[in-house]
Amino acid sequence: EVQLLESGGGLVQPGGSLTLSCAASGFGFRAYGMRWVRQAPGKGLEWVSGISNGGVTTDYAPSVKGRFTISRDNAKSTLYLQMNSLKPEDTGIYFCGLGYTGTDVSTQGTQVTVSS
Repeated sequence: EVQLLESGGGLVQPGGSLTLSCAASGFGFRAYGMRWVRQAPGKGLEWVSGISNGGVTTDYAPSVKGRFTISRDNAKSTLYLQMNSLKPEDTGIYFCGLGYTGTDVSTQGTQVTVSS
């Protein structure tokens, strides 16, 4: 059974940083591209970033490019999202998922709130 568990969210001031983690189990993590998706309050799901199975290829939504960094540790079956220079519009629930692209989510996510 595929299990993904996000953590690391919280309340941060504008300009601050957070690192999200996604612990994976129940499948061959190193064989799959992975992604981060978010949902702002009252809005739909937005693809944020994707990473290839080996971690060589990454891509970002224009809204986060240059501020967010996706990475993975295949030995630990863990996906990360380093978020810097956070803005209030980054507020939302962040989800991890299998696959480089798409917005399907099946987890509870972790809440990120950017506010002063």
